Amino acid sequence: MAKLTGSLLILILIFSVAATAILYTQQRRILFPAPADYPHAPPPGFQLVRTQTDDGLRLGAFYRPATLGRRTILFFHGNGDNLNGAIQATRGPAANGNGLMLVEYRGYGGNPGSPDEDGLYRDGDAAIRWLAEQGVAARDIVIVGNSVGSGPATEMALRHDVAALMLVSGFSSLPEVVRSQVPLIPGWLVRDRFDNAGKLARVKAPVFLLHGAADTLVKPDNLSRLQRARPDATMVMVAGAGHELAYTAPAQTILVGWINGLADRAAR
Repeated sequence: MAKLTGSLLILILIFSVAATAILYTQQRRILFPAPADYPHAPPPGFQLVRTQTDDGLRLGAFYRPATLGRRTILFFHGNGDNLNGAIQATRGPAANGNGLMLVEYRGYGGNPGSPDEDGLYRDGDAAIRWLAEQGVAARDIVIVGNSVGSGPATEMALRHDVAALMLVSGFSSLPEVVRSQVPLIPGWLVRDRFDNAGKLARVKAPVFLLHGAADTLVKPDNLSRLQRARPDATMVMVAGAGHELAYTAPAQTILVGWINGLADRAAR
């Protein structure tokens, strides 16, 4: 019986090690499920532009310039989305005359490369450089990140002196999301961290946190942790809204109202 018990323990250990190895090496396929169906041409009012990353990738993105006196929205979509969804999630600012730079990630939408945390940061930097080349200064950019897009959005707001940052359905960190969904997975196993809560206090721009009270993927306790990290942030919890909050009419109204209400920012 002792031999049988020992053999069983060894078998469990082998399977555990194998499962951990598979999860560690394959997790980015799960985290970044780029949709096979994506827009090949921009819709009316947008143009297809190419940004250049500092590791040598040319990435497609959709852009429409701002009308006179309006700010430009730099938008980072969620992990299962693409530029079609980004257009829907920014239709309010578009109707408001705001400029839009809809970032498409490496490995998404026909772009070269493979997505990971550092890569998405490089993609964001490339978009801001491209905007600067068009005469759009960082101080005229409002960064908006939805879901996983909250990661590159927060990092860009930390690196660049932008007008404001909004996180929609954002998380405190990716390991926290994984832990809330699969408690048995240890945090150290998550390779891409996206530690938004650890960065928010150092962001100089005004911060807006928008979340759905019925979000079961990125649960509302993420909003609480983000608020503790940035007590002066504006925070709105939308009753009844789930993880698809960014695409709803209430989210568009809130986004446009907040952008229109932004005063010229003084440094914190």
